[in-house]
Amino acid sequence: MAAFTVAETAACQQVIALALTEDLGLVGDLTSEAIIPLALDGQAIYVARAPGVLAGLPAAELVFQSLEKRGLSARFEPLLSDGSKIDRGTAVARVSGSMRAILAAERTSLNFLQHLCGIATLTRRYADLIADLPCRLLDTRKTTPGWRLLEKYAVRCGGGHNHRLGLFDAVLIKDNHLAALARSGLGHGSLVEAVTLARVKHGHAVPLEIEVDTLEQLEVALPARPDIVLLDNMSLEQLRQAVQRRNAVAPTVLLEASGGVNLSTLRGIAETGVDRVSVGALTHSAVALDLGLDYQTP
Repeated sequence: MAAFTVAETAACQQVIALALTEDLGLVGDLTSEAIIPLALDGQAIYVARAPGVLAGLPAAELVFQSLEKRGLSARFEPLLSDGSKIDRGTAVARVSGSMRAILAAERTSLNFLQHLCGIATLTRRYADLIADLPCRLLDTRKTTPGWRLLEKYAVRCGGGHNHRLGLFDAVLIKDNHLAALARSGLGHGSLVEAVTLARVKHGHAVPLEIEVDTLEQLEVALPARPDIVLLDNMSLEQLRQAVQRRNAVAPTVLLEASGGVNLSTLRGIAETGVDRVSVGALTHSAVALDLGLDYQTP
């Protein structure tokens, strides 16, 4: 089974703590405590109700581990690995142990699985469209607050790649940065100025990317030798011209297309020769995949 990194595990535990608090409160599951004997054990199977791509099994397992702090214990057993293609009716995991634990974790664990499977499934649809091309499919920072690492994990499960995690691990100079630089009085807000300042501050320790939305801006950006130029909302013809100009002037600079990317436009964008395409929809528009928990009789 694909495993979370240390950082992903910590992020997941934080979200689980919030989720269980909002679901169980301070007093727990009133229904189960009233009608389910404390010593009653049972078993249930997580089953896909629709085809898709699996993601989130480590999160579901962590939900059950978190319940141990409340004195509830059940064993979560993955039956497949994250990233696997699943069909309607596919069993993806088994849980056995305290029925109170299984009932307490059911909704929360399904929420994690359904959301992350939805992202992985949508990502795979995009990734399959350009699987034969030398172009990377990237996510963005358009993620659910608190869920970023988990949603980016799901993107990887679906065959996509992660863009920067946040503002802390890469430089991405956008038009608002240039406008603020110009207003600061420290410069004229030019692309070259911004790149120079970023290189002085960070050197080559982190990736440096510049956003442009015209070919004229690209002509200015390429000689500054950023690592990546983001081509924002350009037409296919503009993207093709940008690739030709990059190849002639700065062949080591990567080109990334963004804006107006969907399932019907991705292939054409990738065929222009850009190296990367970033798609916010992978995380902000994915529909949860339908999964359920089927209880098994002794």
